[in-house]
Amino acid sequence: MSDNNLAAQPWAPLAAQPGDVGELPESERDVLITSATQVDGQWVILSRYGEDIWHLDGFTSNVPVSKRRLDFGIVPLAFRGVMKAMFYRYLRRGRVGSIRPKGRRVQGSFSDVMPFLHHLETLKLDHLSAVTPMVCATYVAACKAHRQICRSKGKPLSQVGLRNRFVAVEAIHELSQYTDDPMPQHPWPETSAYAMAGFAGSGAPHKQSKKTLLIPDDVFCIIFERAYQQVERGQQLLDLQDALHAIAAQRKVLPAYSISRKKGAYLRNLGWQGNLRAFSRALIDLRTACYIILASTSGCRNHELANVQSGAHHRTQNDEGTVYHWMRSRSEKTDVGTHDWMIPEAAVRSLRMMERWAAPYQAQLTTEIVQRRRVNPYDPQIAEAHKHRHALFLGAEPKRGNQVRTLCNDNWNKYLKAFAKDCGQTWNLASHQFRRKFANYAAHSRFGDLRYLKEHFAHGSLDMTLGYAMDDSWGQHMDLDLYADIQGELEDIKLRVVDKWLADDSLAGGYGHALKQWQREPQNLLIFKDHASMLKSIAESTAIRSNGHAWCTADNDACVGNTLERTRCGNCNHAVIGRGHAPIYQRLYDDLKGLLHCPDIGEGGRQRVERDLNRCREVLAQLGVGPEILIA
Repeated sequence: MSDNNLAAQPWAPLAAQPGDVGELPESERDVLITSATQVDGQWVILSRYGEDIWHLDGFTSNVPVSKRRLDFGIVPLAFRGVMKAMFYRYLRRGRVGSIRPKGRRVQGSFSDVMPFLHHLETLKLDHLSAVTPMVCATYVAACKAHRQICRSKGKPLSQVGLRNRFVAVEAIHELSQYTDDPMPQHPWPETSAYAMAGFAGSGAPHKQSKKTLLIPDDVFCIIFERAYQQVERGQQLLDLQDALHAIAAQRKVLPAYSISRKKGAYLRNLGWQGNLRAFSRALIDLRTACYIILASTSGCRNHELANVQSGAHHRTQNDEGTVYHWMRSRSEKTDVGTHDWMIPEAAVRSLRMMERWAAPYQAQLTTEIVQRRRVNPYDPQIAEAHKHRHALFLGAEPKRGNQVRTLCNDNWNKYLKAFAKDCGQTWNLASHQFRRKFANYAAHSRFGDLRYLKEHFAHGSLDMTLGYAMDDSWGQHMDLDLYADIQGELEDIKLRVVDKWLADDSLAGGYGHALKQWQREPQNLLIFKDHASMLKSIAESTAIRSNGHAWCTADNDACVGNTLERTRCGNCNHAVIGRGHAPIYQRLYDDLKGLLHCPDIGEGGRQRVERDLNRCREVLAQLGVGPEILIA
C-alpha cells in the first residue's frame, strides 16, 4: 500500500471536506476521501473520489464483501460523473429531512438507481437535464410492465420493488441539484413514489399484512427436534474434530492428500460411518442446528446472531433462587446497540457448543491477522478480520482461499433449506422466519394463560420477569421490536378468534351468550362501517385468553374456573365456549356419569358430581349438542 493511503488524522480533513463537489477542480475532487478505516490505531484510506470502487462502512457482519461497495464501473459512461457527484453528496449529507445514510441504504439506493439510468440510455438520453416528467412517466409504465427473470421468474415487481425504484428517481432529482447536471423538474409533480407503488390509503404499509411466512407447526416441530437431537450429540462430534486438528498439526510436513487419508482412517477406527467429506457435512449441520435452536428460542434477527461472540452467555438469579439465562449481542436495528435476550437452557447448550465449534476458525482468524501484519501492518483486512475474530457463526470462503468470516444471510438460507430438506420437508426455510415463529409461539403462550413460554423460560408473567429478573448490568436492554412483533401476533390471533365467535351459530358461557344476543340486534352492527372494523373493535376491547376448555375474557387468570373447577365456565359472565370445546364437555359429562355411582364419594361428593353434570349438560344444550350423543 502506498503512503498515499495512509493518513495521520484522516477524519480532521474529512470533516473539513465539502458537502458536495460543486465547482471543485478535478485534481482536488478526485483526491477527496470517501472511506477510511483504523488499523491498529492508524487510519488507512480505503477509497477516494477518483476511484471507480468506493468501499462503504456501516454494515452488519453478515453482509458479504461484494455488497459493501459501490462499483461505478457498471454505471453507463454518460452518467458516471454525475452519479459520483450525487453519491458523494448523499454520503456526506444524506437527503433533505433524513440523517446520513448507512452502508446498506447507500448500496441499496445505488442499485435502485441503475434501472432508471439504463432506461434513459434506451431513450438515447445522456444527461439528466433532459429528463422531464413525461420521461419519468414512461419509466413508471416500464417498471409496472417489467417481468422478473431471476428469483421470481415471470412475476411483476412487488410494491416494495416499485417503491424503491420510484424513490430512487426522486433522490436523483434532489441530489442532482448539487451537480452540474441537475434534473430540472420533480419526476411526478402531483403525486409521490409511495402513491404510485400502491402504498397509499388501504395500501399503506401499516395496513399491510405480514410478509414473512409463518412456519407451520408440524414442519417446525420436525426441524426443531432434529436440530435439538444434533446438538445433544454434538460433543462427540467435536471430540472427533479436535482429534483431527491434532493429527493435522502433527503432520505439517505431509502433503494434503496424506493428511486427509490419515484423518479418514482415524475416523473409521473410531466407528465413524462415512468418509471425511461426510464428517465435514455433519459439522456444518451441527452449526445449522445450533443456529436453529438459538433463532427459535431467542427471536433474534440474523445479524444479531451473527454478532454473538464467545462469552455471550450470562445468568442472573432472583431473590427466590430462580435462575435466568441471557444471551448478549449487538443489534444494529435503529441503532439500539447492545441487547440481552432471555434464553432457555437448550439455547445455552447451543451457545456452549458453538463456542467449541468456532474455536478452530477463531484460531485461523488470529493467524490471518498475524500473517497480514508481517506483510503489511496497515492492511485494511486486518481491521476486517478483527471484527470477526470472536464471532461464533463462522465459515470458510473457498473462493477467497478459505478465508474465515462470519456467515452471510444468503449462505444461511442455503444451509437452512438443505437442513429442512434432510428432514424430509419441502418448506422454503429462511432465517427471518424464526423470528416470526418465536413471536407467534410467544403470543399463543401469553394468549393461553398469561405465561410467557414458562416451560422454557422458567418464569411467570412477562411483566413480572422483566420486573425482577434484571440486575444492574444484564437484562436492562430489551428487544422492544421483538415484543412489538409478539404483540402483533397476539392481535392477529385475537382477531381470528373473534371472527370465529361471530361466525358460530351458537355460543355457550355468559359472555358468549351475551355476544350472540348483541349480534342479533341490527342497530348494534350499524355502528361499524364494516365487518373488519367490528372485529378490530371487539378484539381490542376484550381480554381474551384460552384455558383449554373455554375462552376467558376476565382481566386476570385468578378464577378457579381456569384450573380447579372447570365446569364453572358454563355460566360465568366472562366465558365464551364454542362448538370446538364441545368434545371436552362431552368427555367431562361421560366421566362424571361414571363417578355418580361410586359408593365411596359420599353425599357431598354426589352433589358436586350432579352439579357439574348439570353444568356440562347445559353447555352442550346451548351449543346444540345432546349430551347423550357421542361426539367424535
